Amino acid sequence: MDRSLLTRDDLALRPGRGERNPWLREALAAEGSPAPAAPPDGDLDCDVAIVGGGYTGLWTAYQLTERAPDLRVVVLERDICGGGPSGRNGGFVNGWWDELEGLVDLYGEEAALEAALAASASISEIGAWCRQHRVNAHYRRAGMLTVSTTPLHDRAMDGSVAIAARLGVAKEYAVRTAEQVRARCDSPRFRNGTLTRDAATVQPALLARGLRRVVMSRGVAIHEGSKVTRMRHDGKLVRLLVDSDAGLDEIRAGHVVLAVNAWTAGWRPFGQSLLAWGSYMVRSEPIPERLKELGWTGGESIVDGRASVHYLRVTRDGRIAIGAGGGRPGYDGQIGSIFTDDLGSARRAAFAFRWFFPQLADVRLTDAWGGPIDVSADHLPRFGTLRGGRIHFGFGYSGNGVGPSHLGGKILASLALESDEPLTRLAVVGRVPRRLPPEPFRYVGARVLREAMIAREDGEEAGRRAPWWLRELTRIPRRLGYHLGPGAE
Repeated sequence: MDRSLLTRDDLALRPGRGERNPWLREALAAEGSPAPAAPPDGDLDCDVAIVGGGYTGLWTAYQLTERAPDLRVVVLERDICGGGPSGRNGGFVNGWWDELEGLVDLYGEEAALEAALAASASISEIGAWCRQHRVNAHYRRAGMLTVSTTPLHDRAMDGSVAIAARLGVAKEYAVRTAEQVRARCDSPRFRNGTLTRDAATVQPALLARGLRRVVMSRGVAIHEGSKVTRMRHDGKLVRLLVDSDAGLDEIRAGHVVLAVNAWTAGWRPFGQSLLAWGSYMVRSEPIPERLKELGWTGGESIVDGRASVHYLRVTRDGRIAIGAGGGRPGYDGQIGSIFTDDLGSARRAAFAFRWFFPQLADVRLTDAWGGPIDVSADHLPRFGTLRGGRIHFGFGYSGNGVGPSHLGGKILASLALESDEPLTRLAVVGRVPRRLPPEPFRYVGARVLREAMIAREDGEEAGRRAPWWLRELTRIPRRLGYHLGPGAE
């Protein structure tokens, strides 16, 4: 990273500092800055208790109200709904078309296509849901560009394009030349790419808070500031101990849904299935006229071909928001300040803005923020039920949870209702994922590989071929069977 590209204002930006991210600040202001929903007032009984008030938990609650309106549903959130990754992510509503090659490798063509189609359906259904419930989440379905920024990435999507054609879904990808890519967004760094038509964007916190409003209006009891500290299966019930400012309470539930995203890494028995990882974003001042100069008026979201991916989109008020996935891993499931206050990772996102758009050198970046994501060994989520049949879980979105969490809510509601519908037999349900190494090897290995991956990809973008030992080092995860890190050249 060449710090000389960063402006004085860029260097003055500080992520975290205990502040809410700008998406959530805007969403709360639109609501009139409401007080959090009260913690439980004593012990209580319910049919389904959902731990986590983000997308997965709230979509599960919504689906339960659709299928069994009389069910007693409780959502327990340690912060406020939208206070975690659901209220601070990039707002990319994608499916799994860009994961098609990995899906086929893991599950075979038929199961991969079934899963991809199910995830794809959620993209349009989220838009329809926003219209139906008058949730103004700035939903815009405009597709996603996957762009190459180095000759080594020019053929990166060939495998997925070929598989899509073989499976009869070639329309999901449109190959674009460098000229066609730059006609949509004129960055001098962009080379060729593909356009995935089935993708959208939202203001993520507005969607999370809209979900909260809708499920509460349907009778779901939401308790914020309520941390679940213990869970015990007791015959036909699951007992949850909840710690809040009001004291300790016990929630007795027939079924429990665990929907805690990166915090899952700290829950047994999931520790070796997941790695918490940091991802940071920056946002520019509103520049609608400059976006017209770039030709970036269609609303497409954009990602590059790096493993430490850059992802960028425009907002309704004409800003560019850009993120960098090259944050740092957490140790043994601990979620701390490294995920919110890491100045170096935030500056990587600011650098990406300056590197992609040298013609916007005079544009000011106004915000920087970060948070944890839940990275699985195969880069895909996992849904299922623990032994005993009453505790259900969903995690491992690996930074792509806005769209798939809608599908996850359907799956988890079905599992909690003990339904045997086809969704519960998708490839991502009930499978045993590849386990990550135990600590401290997981953390040490992730840190070493993170530095190696960034060094390799930064050098390649600058036109330098990585030395053989660095290429070999970054290939280790895939050679061990993990769908992580740079692919083959």
